[in-house]
Amino acid sequence: MEFSGAKLALFLGADLLVIRRDNRPDIPFPDHLDLPGGGREMGESPEACVLRETAEEVGLQLDPAELIWSRNYVRRSGRHWLFAAHRPAGTARDVRFGDEGQGWMMMSPEAFMRHPMTVPFFPSQLQDYLDTT
Repeated sequence: MEFSGAKLALFLGADLLVIRRDNRPDIPFPDHLDLPGGGREMGESPEACVLRETAEEVGLQLDPAELIWSRNYVRRSGRHWLFAAHRPAGTARDVRFGDEGQGWMMMSPEAFMRHPMTVPFFPSQLQDYLDTT
């Protein structure tokens, strides 16, 4: 299946790992709150894409078996996947922020979904996952 990219709702304990996007006019949603993940590289599966991007952006290596939920969504830029995974809260000390974005933080899912600077399509997509738990 063709797709453009994949994102990960990564829970460390009860909270989400959130990235603040770069504040550049040449990217979609500059300075917004985002989830780890990004664009597909040639031939990648959705799982491989989200695992690679998560490792690049926050330095965490996840096993494919940790991806406990997924759903794909069609947007103007193509088909995108959202995955969910959970790790213990102490995993936050292992985060090594990469070179994309302004920084990272931990937020409750509710605060992330209500924040005015969250990338607009994530609140409803994250709610899709939360509705299954």
